[in-house]
Amino acid sequence: MKSTLYVEYQEKQINEKDLVTKAKQLWTESGKKASELTSLQVYVKPEENMAYCVYNDDIKNEFSLD
Repeated sequence: MKSTLYVEYQEKQINEKDLVTKAKQLWTESGKKASELTSLQVYVKPEENMAYCVYNDDIKNEFSLD
């Protein structure tokens, strides 16, 4: 089964793949190896125009949806 998740809010649209890609990019830009990433949760708050990440059930980060 193929699935795609989209979040739409106030004429903006973002999909799950883009959110995960951005979260992984932030992980590696912080000096960590991709192989060290074992879990990722992304929480989207469209009313704040933000996404909040939890890496490996412990490390937190955030990014703008713009």
